[in-house]
Amino acid sequence: MKVRAIITLFISLCMAGLAAMVANSWISQRLGAVEQKDQAGQVVVATADLPVGTKLDATHLKVIPLPREAISVGNLTSLDDVIGRVVTQPLYSGEILLEKRLTLHEGGSPLAVVIESGKRALTVRVNDVIGVAGFLLPSSRVDVVSTKRGSGNRSTVSKTIVENLKVLAVDQTVSSDKNDPVIVRAVTLEVTPKQAELVVKATEEGKVQLTLRNPLDMAMRDLGTDQTKAVRPVSKRRSYGYRVDVIKGIKKSRILVTK
Repeated sequence: MKVRAIITLFISLCMAGLAAMVANSWISQRLGAVEQKDQAGQVVVATADLPVGTKLDATHLKVIPLPREAISVGNLTSLDDVIGRVVTQPLYSGEILLEKRLTLHEGGSPLAVVIESGKRALTVRVNDVIGVAGFLLPSSRVDVVSTKRGSGNRSTVSKTIVENLKVLAVDQTVSSDKNDPVIVRAVTLEVTPKQAELVVKATEEGKVQLTLRNPLDMAMRDLGTDQTKAVRPVSKRRSYGYRVDVIKGIKKSRILVTK
């Protein structure tokens, strides 16, 4: 009987020890999960491709977990900080939202809040020629060339009046993911107040033409003086001269000498 009791006690102690080990492992896992959750953060990401000028709402956004050490300065972490803002640069599905790529919207058109501080939006009526055969797209860079009649309507004066303007919109499109040419009726440019005055004056006095720039070409010229002169018709000059008789032996010929 003593041997059986000892064996039973031994088995009971082993089972108790095994139960304690299992319980300890479970508690450690739970504590580790809680600690890991406390160390994790979250960020707001876009759920779809969003063009410039989009006013953000809950359907455009979601929150995903991210380790705190992976969260950078400027990453937005709360939906409340994002909803109602306007996109100032194109966003792509799954992209983490940054503070500098959004702006506050305090009313009015979403296009108004993407205009750079100190500048204005000016719309110019265009056709297939003025609009560079439809190759103008939002964010393109253009120069504005003014053409008008000179004095006495005998000459034509062409001059670049403004350089390196950003195209904010074509017609009512402020962002485009296509590169195919599209014929439009109006182009909205980002200008300073002084540039706006020059362009409006040019459209009243004659015609304006837009020229497409390479976006990497940031070279600017001094437009303070006329860079072109009036184009005048070239008149043909009359030739004047006299005739001379030339005698060689018994032959006589007459030639015209001009001057």
